[in-house]
Amino acid sequence: MELSKERELIEKRSHKIRESPTPNNPITENMPLCNDSSGNLALAVALLLAVALYISFSPRSISGPNSDLLHNVNTLQPLKNVDKLGAVLDSAAAGNNKTVIIAVVNRAYVEEVEGGRTMLDLFLEGFWEGEGTLPLLDHLLVVAADQTAYDRCRFRRLHCYKMDTEGVNLEGEKVYMSADFIEMMWRRTRLLLDVLHRGYHLVFTDMDVMWLRNPFSRLSNNGSMDMQISVDHNCLEAGHSINTGFYHVRSNNRTISLFQKWYDMRLNSTSMKEQDVLKNLLDSGLFNQLGVNVGFLNTTEFSGFCQDSPDMGAVTTVHANCCRHIPPKVFDLTLVLSDWKSYKASHFHNKWSRHVECEGSWNDDHYVPKP
Repeated sequence: MELSKERELIEKRSHKIRESPTPNNPITENMPLCNDSSGNLALAVALLLAVALYISFSPRSISGPNSDLLHNVNTLQPLKNVDKLGAVLDSAAAGNNKTVIIAVVNRAYVEEVEGGRTMLDLFLEGFWEGEGTLPLLDHLLVVAADQTAYDRCRFRRLHCYKMDTEGVNLEGEKVYMSADFIEMMWRRTRLLLDVLHRGYHLVFTDMDVMWLRNPFSRLSNNGSMDMQISVDHNCLEAGHSINTGFYHVRSNNRTISLFQKWYDMRLNSTSMKEQDVLKNLLDSGLFNQLGVNVGFLNTTEFSGFCQDSPDMGAVTTVHANCCRHIPPKVFDLTLVLSDWKSYKASHFHNKWSRHVECEGSWNDDHYVPKP
């Protein structure tokens, strides 16, 4: 009996304790009964903003590699200029004793003329039909004077470089001795000077030169000649009638000085083409003063329309010189290629076909070149 009463007393006390109110506490009184997720999110956002502001105003206050990365992201570094000419020269000269073959072309040389041919097509076909000339295409650098010519060069999968022509339009056909023709010749000379400065030997060729045999076996490669240049006629009594449509130059201090002087002379040689200026420098004795050893390529091996080679068994190149316009050049060079194919088939020393179209080009006063 006493045990049951004691148990009742304990239960009553426990009940009172559960029902008794908690003492007033200003903190616990206002405390939420559950976790407030939105409050936690606001706190996280505030912390992130604080960190972002700290990084923005003090990007270098964080030490270590990560701080450098953040700094570089906020500070863009300029890209290095790509030396496009240097890259394409390296590629074209590979495996050829640092020697490149350079030809300059503009839109007029890649557009079809009557008969559906282009000068570029004909030029490349000469390498295909020539003796030992096809591998030389690996060392040919085509310098384009405009975007159309550059695109066509790339389509042909050649080594291509777009020449700087700022301030002048060199796209259309430039008639012999016109102001644009003379300007294009000087731009060409400046480019070749740059090539020599870079230490590359070069063979420059006009696009209207047919390469029927490998000329390197006919050129002096022992270093004794600094420059070897083609001529229009084998007539020493009248002086060397040099032609800058085909020449070989070794890169050295002597030739660089020559080309620099040659290019500088343009300022005092208005209305003169670069070929005539170089001829004046030759006649004035500048070559001797600079110690430049120059050789003159005879027309039997390096011929042209001014003076045909008498020997198809010896001819190396045929230049459509003494011709004024592109369409006559294409027409008569097509005949040259046909004569060459006939010679290869029979090895009979035929005569060259007459260059009728080129002969008549000087009297064609009605010819209008494409713009």
